[in-house]
Amino acid sequence: MDIELIPGGTVTSPRGFKAGAAYAGINKHARFNLDVGLLVSETPCAAAGVFTRNRIKAAPVLLCQKILPSRSVRAIVANSGCANASTGENGQCDAVSMEAAAASKAGVDVGEVLVASTGVIGRRLPLDLLNAGIARIRLSADGGHEMAMAIMTTDTTPKEIAVKAGGFVIGGIAKGSGMIHPDMATMLSFITTDAPVDIDFLGYALKQSADRSFNMISVDGDTSPNDSVIILANGLADGEIVRAGTARAALFQEALDDVCIHLAKAVARDGEGATKLIEAGVSGALSQDDARLAARAITNSPLVKSAIHGSDPNWGRIVAAAGRSGAQLVENKLALEIGGIQVVEGGMPLPFDRDRLIEVLGRDEIFINLNLNLGCFAATAWGCDLSAEYVAINSEYTT
Repeated sequence: MDIELIPGGTVTSPRGFKAGAAYAGINKHARFNLDVGLLVSETPCAAAGVFTRNRIKAAPVLLCQKILPSRSVRAIVANSGCANASTGENGQCDAVSMEAAAASKAGVDVGEVLVASTGVIGRRLPLDLLNAGIARIRLSADGGHEMAMAIMTTDTTPKEIAVKAGGFVIGGIAKGSGMIHPDMATMLSFITTDAPVDIDFLGYALKQSADRSFNMISVDGDTSPNDSVIILANGLADGEIVRAGTARAALFQEALDDVCIHLAKAVARDGEGATKLIEAGVSGALSQDDARLAARAITNSPLVKSAIHGSDPNWGRIVAAAGRSGAQLVENKLALEIGGIQVVEGGMPLPFDRDRLIEVLGRDEIFINLNLNLGCFAATAWGCDLSAEYVAINSEYTT
């Protein structure tokens, strides 16, 4: 069954979801003059999440981890400009206060609200400003676009998508531009569906999709204390409950993968200071873990990223990154293509048109394919080039 992209789709495209956003004055650099958003379902949702493995966990992450998985979530409230991380017990109290303000606005119980924050670490939330901002939010069926803008920090563009398949819709938004090297997710992503989904399968499917998408991107090798991917399923679409082992479950997983991969690639493409998207495919690995290790090492290598920024055909950096990734490989079995141009076979360099490869590396999407020729496993990772602007952005982040 086909999966169809919904033009202009967003997190409120599935039935029964509304959202909105306002400016609370927390994010002084808000690109669209929005810094707090609220997403609400008209009925209780099955909900699951995956969160940062960083041992420094923001207060909103700790709060959500206490609630999820759940069969009764109605809303997500999120702000940009302040991460509410490394703020101790006071920060946890602030997250609860944020939850209560959102519950009052949405007309739901406090325990039915999830909380997310992103921004500068080590600062308390200005609750007076935040609560006033939440009160000004106007919810609407197309308000997902506003919410996508409200969670942006150094992002240059909102990231959103929706697809339909098998009588149900899955929509999502994400934010992320810097501090991106997830061990579960990107900085923030909220996904909704009107499919009726068994809660155990919902959590499993989200983890599978995160491993294939958000866990395969890198901008700078840093993982945030706030990384969160949350999915809500309100069951308002027709059809049988999506359960593990069924054809409907396979279709749901494929559609969810499409949504997550789109959002993950959008984050990588919008990396701080980035001018190029890097897609690294590794095939012929002995295991799935090996394929992922090698692919991620390539996209996260500062040397590879710098070479691609400068359109330098220094392919040795790619095989060297794979070699130190921890994946099993044999040098004399390696085959490497960059932009469709074969540069290595049997671990040895091949003659190639250097000027042609420089031209290919000047494009805004760079495709790398490394075949380990050892097994049958494959993986794809996404990243971006490393520019001087990245250094400028992060040397002035709080000043």
